Amino acid sequence: MKKRKIFMLLFAISISLNVYLVGKSFVMKQLIEPTAEEEVTLSEMVQKTVESEDYKQLAKKEDIIAIQAGVDKFKGGAFPYTLEVSVKTDKQAYLFYCRDDRCSQVENGGWTYSIYQDEKPRLP
Repeated sequence: MKKRKIFMLLFAISISLNVYLVGKSFVMKQLIEPTAEEEVTLSEMVQKTVESEDYKQLAKKEDIIAIQAGVDKFKGGAFPYTLEVSVKTDKQAYLFYCRDDRCSQVENGGWTYSIYQDEKPRLP
């Protein structure tokens, strides 16, 4: 009888843990991966980033290594303010965001650590 209770307890814990992990991965996927509409907007944002004055000033001062577009729904806000373009240089990564609701222009909204401070570019 005691073995059966232990088995049922372990089974319940296992099921609970699996439900939690699957639910967590589904929610995280919704918060990080862009939808089809967001992908189109991100593509346009990359082009607007390269054409922006902030980017041109940055390109004069530092070596641009990579540009990466992404979604950050953790910070809250509404579309398109959850979208960002990260311009990575050998010193920092600069974050570009939409300036207005229509995303007619983008601007440098901040900066963060760049892996290229410690690593070389990955392409030969």
